[in-house]
Amino acid sequence: MSSKQNVHLVIRNTRPDDIEKIVKLQQESFPILARYGNIWHPEELKSHLQIFPQGQFVAVEEDGTVVGSASTLIINLDPEYAEHTWKRITADGMFTNHNPNGDSLYGADISTHPKFRHEGIGSMLYGARKELVMRLGLRRMISGGRLFNYCEYADRMSALEYAQKVITGELHDPVLSFEIDNGFKFIKILSDYMDDVRSKNYASFIEWLDPVYRLSG
Repeated sequence: MSSKQNVHLVIRNTRPDDIEKIVKLQQESFPILARYGNIWHPEELKSHLQIFPQGQFVAVEEDGTVVGSASTLIINLDPEYAEHTWKRITADGMFTNHNPNGDSLYGADISTHPKFRHEGIGSMLYGARKELVMRLGLRRMISGGRLFNYCEYADRMSALEYAQKVITGELHDPVLSFEIDNGFKFIKILSDYMDDVRSKNYASFIEWLDPVYRLSG
């Protein structure tokens, strides 16, 4: 986990009474996506808890305020870097395709309240996910990350060129730069990943390999 942590914060598994708080968090964290309905809804969060409770996390302040959340499921991709969309990989957000026998933890979402960003909460949530990967003996964690600032450069370069410049440090992207800082490797660009005006529907396929699995595999 990140060394810059909020000492008053607790990372724990999501509970049913967190659901409405997570919906509110999503509305405040992703106002543009919320405008198009592309945030979690109560029925989806309930499904996550029924299907894979140990893979759902929240960051909670001492007063019970939910300031961060992370949702995951286990999948098996064939081939291992197969093209996919967010809707398809998450069964339209319901996680009904969760595969306990899969080898990959898929990060479907991670969010931090705007007022609490840059306090290490996202890294703490990623740390909880990494611990889960190792505890379950999974091979890796993967995800599709929005190219958040690509809309500002789309008229000058391709999504791949943009991602490469972020990786080398020539550009900063609040999502991809954060993922690289948290130990993820950029694999490739996913097109038509999610309806999102900021990323022009592009995402980066990212991967974190379980070091314990690699040593024992």
